[in-house]
Amino acid sequence: MATLKICKLHFTAPLHIGDRKNDDYGISQRTITSDTMYAAMTAVLAKTGVSLPADGDLGFTISSLFPYYQESSTSPSVYFFPQPLQAQMPHLEDLGERKKVKKVKWLDTQYYERVLNGVRLFDNSREDIGSIHGEYLSKADVPSDFIKSQVIQRVTLKSRIGAEDALPYYVDRVSFRDYAGLYFIVEGNTDLLEKAMTLLSLEGIGTDRNVGNGFFDYELAELNLKLPANASHAVSLSLMIPESKEQFETLVDSDLVAYDIERRGGWITTYPFQTLRKNAIYGFTSGSVFAQKVSGVETIGRIVNLRPDVEFTEEKLHPIWRSGKSILLPIIL
Repeated sequence: MATLKICKLHFTAPLHIGDRKNDDYGISQRTITSDTMYAAMTAVLAKTGVSLPADGDLGFTISSLFPYYQESSTSPSVYFFPQPLQAQMPHLEDLGERKKVKKVKWLDTQYYERVLNGVRLFDNSREDIGSIHGEYLSKADVPSDFIKSQVIQRVTLKSRIGAEDALPYYVDRVSFRDYAGLYFIVEGNTDLLEKAMTLLSLEGIGTDRNVGNGFFDYELAELNLKLPANASHAVSLSLMIPESKEQFETLVDSDLVAYDIERRGGWITTYPFQTLRKNAIYGFTSGSVFAQKVSGVETIGRIVNLRPDVEFTEEKLHPIWRSGKSILLPIIL
């Protein structure tokens, strides 16, 4: 049994997380990737004058942010993990059941432990089918809509953009029912993490913080997870950037691996460099399965500097760290 340190975020205001694929305000992601959260913590610490390590390593590694459901502040939490990309699905004769199973993206702790230990879901138990709540699989009484989206209309004033007419646009804001929210797992020293989270809870995360979005309360807690002892593969819980070409080749050297990749980059937000884009890099997404034998909870990957080489003012641009360090768990396939 592994005891994981976690950080829970309970949002006290709506949240908008930009969609990197189309840069559209009208679509918000419902979760936050590990590198985005790590960058936010790095930035808020730098603003306060904290001396940051020269390599951008804050002394800890985090998972991406995953949903949890909690009915009240005193109720037990139901934590969800992303379904591993290599999770084995049975053939179901009933078309309706197949559609329900296909929608499942998140497994609660009990079901996630089963998958890690090589148990195939929905195979022999009708109870598993009855435990589906939309995208979530849990025997607990979890509302399928505990994460909601609401699209609101806003307007860009013509005086700010030089247009003749005010231009309307739409913003997708995510809110959490009851006392639900997002959480992440952390490995390592949490001294700087606690300082960063205290500041971020006051500053907010995501887009449109100046109009009240993204504020939250947080708490540190623990989560117990039963892990397999002799697994030949591992599942990632974070965005992961391999440390070398050799490590990459080792990770994918199996017919059982399954992974997805995502491009990371975007605009620089520091004045006066807002017209510049960061350098881009690709990383493996959370839920990817690799040919890596791990003993318990381990971390791999590297932190990279996405600062572009272009300088157009006398002011030198600071490093732009992107964390590709990932938490891995063993999984039996």
